[in-house]
Amino acid sequence: MELEVKLGFSDKKSLTDFMSSDRFLKYCPEPEKASTSLLENSYLDTAGLTVTKRSGMIRVRHYSSDDDDRYEFTVKYGGGISAGLHRRYEWNVDSDNGVFSIEDFKRGAVSENDDSSELLEEAFKGVKDGDLSVVCSNTFTRTVYTLVFGKSTVEACFDSGFITGSSGTVAEEICELELELKEGNINDIKALSAIVIAEADCAPLDKTKYGRTLALAMGNGEN
Repeated sequence: MELEVKLGFSDKKSLTDFMSSDRFLKYCPEPEKASTSLLENSYLDTAGLTVTKRSGMIRVRHYSSDDDDRYEFTVKYGGGISAGLHRRYEWNVDSDNGVFSIEDFKRGAVSENDDSSELLEEAFKGVKDGDLSVVCSNTFTRTVYTLVFGKSTVEACFDSGFITGSSGTVAEEICELELELKEGNINDIKALSAIVIAEADCAPLDKTKYGRTLALAMGNGEN
């Protein structure tokens, strides 16, 4: 299960200032190993948003940087969100061409006797490849650091970009920090996020990028 805290910053300057500050970098043992990539996300669903209505998400992500050019498929399902803490089942599969196939994804995502396979079947129940199309998309730059806090390893992802609405005009800015627990204790990530909130111009963010992007694509909240 994916476990992360999302924090929304007031603007890009607040985000980048904190990213380069000693307040943040003191938790990063090797800041020189931070990586930056352009992420282009396309989200798939049926015309009736079957997967979304089941609290699911299908994402095709293209990573591009000087030394990285690849696709990754992600499916998220179930879980819950509270005070910026997101818990969801998540499966990821790398791809060479970015062409999504439900059966290929299921084969690549779960191993034999994997208990999560039943949940993945639930997410796709009654859905065929031909039913899926892109329902919305967004683009942003991500800079990733690896942190050590308490007894835990945390991946810190600083995301900066834009969500465009159905008219093609810029409607919302992405200024987010995602703190994902890679190894360790949930209490550590809660404590770390509390410190960040106290020291930076940010607040817990319950809305996902997909939720915000889909709302704008459907004309909800368009400026």
